[in-house]
Amino acid sequence: MFKKNTKHLQTGLFGLYSMLPDQLKKEVKSSEEYYFYKLVFCHIDEEIFSVLYSDKKSRPNAPVNALVSALILMAHNNWTYEQLFKQIKFNILVKIALGLDSLEEIPFSPATIFNFQNRINEHFVKTGENLLEQVFDRLTSEQLKKLKIKTNIQRTDSFVAVSNIRNYSRLQLLIEVILRVWRVLTEEDKERFRKYFQNYINKSSGQYIYSLKKEDFPRELEKIARLYRWIAEHIRARYSDKEIMKVFDRVYSEHFTKVKGKIRVKRSEELSSDMLQSPDDLDATYRKKNGRSYKGQSVNVVETANPENAVNLITDISVNPLNRDDSQVLNERIEHLKKKTPEMEELHFDGAYGSEANDRKFEELGIMPVQTGVRGAGTQAEIAIEKLADDHYRVSCPNQVVLSQKARKGYKADFDLSICAGCELREKCPTILKKKARVYYFGEKDYLAKKRKNNIKLLPPERRKLRNNVEATVKEFTCRMPGKKLKVRGLFKTTVFVYSVGIYINFGRIFRYFVGRPYLFAQFFVRNWLIFKELLGNYIHFVVLNFIEIKRKLLMRTVYRCVRLNSF
Repeated sequence: MFKKNTKHLQTGLFGLYSMLPDQLKKEVKSSEEYYFYKLVFCHIDEEIFSVLYSDKKSRPNAPVNALVSALILMAHNNWTYEQLFKQIKFNILVKIALGLDSLEEIPFSPATIFNFQNRINEHFVKTGENLLEQVFDRLTSEQLKKLKIKTNIQRTDSFVAVSNIRNYSRLQLLIEVILRVWRVLTEEDKERFRKYFQNYINKSSGQYIYSLKKEDFPRELEKIARLYRWIAEHIRARYSDKEIMKVFDRVYSEHFTKVKGKIRVKRSEELSSDMLQSPDDLDATYRKKNGRSYKGQSVNVVETANPENAVNLITDISVNPLNRDDSQVLNERIEHLKKKTPEMEELHFDGAYGSEANDRKFEELGIMPVQTGVRGAGTQAEIAIEKLADDHYRVSCPNQVVLSQKARKGYKADFDLSICAGCELREKCPTILKKKARVYYFGEKDYLAKKRKNNIKLLPPERRKLRNNVEATVKEFTCRMPGKKLKVRGLFKTTVFVYSVGIYINFGRIFRYFVGRPYLFAQFFVRNWLIFKELLGNYIHFVVLNFIEIKRKLLMRTVYRCVRLNSF
């Protein structure tokens, strides 16, 4: 049964904070953990997670705001679960950050926080809703509103989140799956089928391929292909309830194919970048970038960038397959981002995000794309295109300006040959030489692409480098990932990490802003009417209960005295 945690709103007379000396109380009030309690813990909407619990009257849930806050602190501080519980038990500031009011109070057990994450994951798989993303969105929306942060200008960038998996070669991966299938067999089946697995079970996958010569690899792949087919025909059905069999099926379909009833090993060029990289991470994909190979996910981050903002906050985070292009990721997120921040009218990004599909969406949503890098080789003879009111275009080169004409496909611009003949750039000109003119063919997509690339020239100099600072935001994520490698595996755990870190990054910026302006913190707290109302209601409830309890005790004392007097 779901129940909100309001216990933290009413501190005890002999509670943890009350028992501290006055000097320590002052230090607590100025600590980062106390601000975290006020700005994050108290603002987590626990109702978001009510869908994870039964509607029937039953044992209430562990405090959701404490569970979510613990995940945030854990990601920020790079703690293991063991370190997290050690901090909760013995660190007074961590207890205060989690709304705890006594030394002996532990809000949840290790099993509870594991089950909580499993429920969030199951809900995500079932509905597609990421509840931690909703927490991030609601916290950020409230922070943007309270601090009056302008969201009309934003910037975006992505980074690689390498999965914490072993770097398997193709042959080693195939052998590793065979070994894991062997491990789930019953003792009886191991005895019956030992001869089929005999070559592999006495060594690890790494040890096995280490003993092979390079010229042996093709022959070994053929042997493994036959064993995979045998497993599929004789073992798969018997162990279909085992998780490794789902992995086996995927690897079998990705690496082998049937041709005229015979099993064949797929050639390297037939393999895709989204094939299984490790049996320990079913979501990791492959990508080669700047000459280096990566296996994991890609994380895209968007934040506010208006120079007038005292604080800029992250507004959107998404975790995507590593082999998905940045332009495609942006295309899928831009409408969602516009919905969250309707005031957005300018987005800064690098050359990886530009595409025809994105240009059309920017035009529809009224967003000015500002690209700071251009993919591909440029040309010195630049052709500019300006759209006119009558669905025609004004096309210009360094020496001429002409009006467009309708062509069979799109538009064309005819440039005067006599002027072109004396142009120094004619050898590098993108126009096509015809009998009567030099012709430039284009369509709306070319107009939008040129508009995107030229937008940066329309901005004042101080706004042309706004995108650069988003790299510092990326660093705030990757500094918690030694070697850009996550401590976790899988899509879901990656989302838990990035949304937790994103929440703390926003909080950290607000905290550092408030430290020098304590009066702003007071304003921020007072403006939050819901918490103030709840706090007031709990206080009145506390007073009424105490008043009733005092009356009850006085009445019982009077009755006791009367009985005592009558007994004589």
